[in-house]
Amino acid sequence: MGVLELRDVTLELGDRRVLNGLSIDFWEGHIHALIGPNGAGKSTLAGAIMGLPEYRHLTGEILLDGEPIQDQPVDERARRGITLAWQEPARFEGLRVDRFILAGAREKSRATVERVLGRVGLDPDKYAARAVDKTLSGGERKRVELASILAMEPRVVLMDEPDSGIDVEALTRIFDALADFKQRGATVIMITHSQEVLRHAEHAFLLCDGRIIDKGSVDRIDDYFGESCLSCDHTNDPTLSELVGVTE
Repeated sequence: MGVLELRDVTLELGDRRVLNGLSIDFWEGHIHALIGPNGAGKSTLAGAIMGLPEYRHLTGEILLDGEPIQDQPVDERARRGITLAWQEPARFEGLRVDRFILAGAREKSRATVERVLGRVGLDPDKYAARAVDKTLSGGERKRVELASILAMEPRVVLMDEPDSGIDVEALTRIFDALADFKQRGATVIMITHSQEVLRHAEHAFLLCDGRIIDKGSVDRIDDYFGESCLSCDHTNDPTLSELVGVTE
C-alpha cells in the first residue's frame, strides 16, 4: 500500500472527462514521475490531489495513509503534509522572501532561511529581504518556492512541470533538492512531459487521455514515451491495444 493512493478517480470539467478511472499507488520515500502529452490530465491530477476547489467534484477515492481525504479542503491536506509546487510560482507584492519561507516552515528560524536558500543556490544575504514579486526572475521565484517547500518538510511533494520557464542552473538546483526530500522520507510526484525530468525519478507512470496506460521503470517508460508518444498522431486518444494491460 502506498502512502498516497488513488482509487478509480474520475473527474469531469464541463463536458470533458479529464481523469478517467485512475488508480495509482505512490510509494513512501520514492521519487515518482507522471509523464504524458499536453492535455493528458497531469496538472488536473495534481490539483485534485492537492484539493484545489475547481477539482473537488470528483468520484472515487484519494487516500493518505489509508484514510480518504477527497472531501478534505486544501488547507487540511496541506496541514497533513501535502504541498504543491506550481508550474508558475505565485508573486506576492511586498512579502519578503524570508517571511514567505517562514510562513510554512516547520522550524521558524533565521537558520532555516539560510539553510534552505543556500540549498537552492540563493545567497541569503542577497535574497532574504527581497520581495517575492516581479523583480525576481522566473528561475529565482521557482527556487524561492522550492526553498519554502524544503523548509516545510512535507510528506508528499507535487511538482507541476518543474522545468517550466527556468534556466539550467535553477533546474539543476531542483534536481539537487530531490535528494533532500528523499533523505527525509518524503514522496515526490513530478508532473511532466519532459524526458529529462522523467530521468530523475525512480518510478514512472504514463498518462494519456486521463488514464494510466503504463507504469514501471523509468528506463522503460522513457523509451516508450520517446518512441511512441512524441510522434503520436492520435494524442490523448489511445488505441485499444495501448489500453490493454498495465505492467508492473
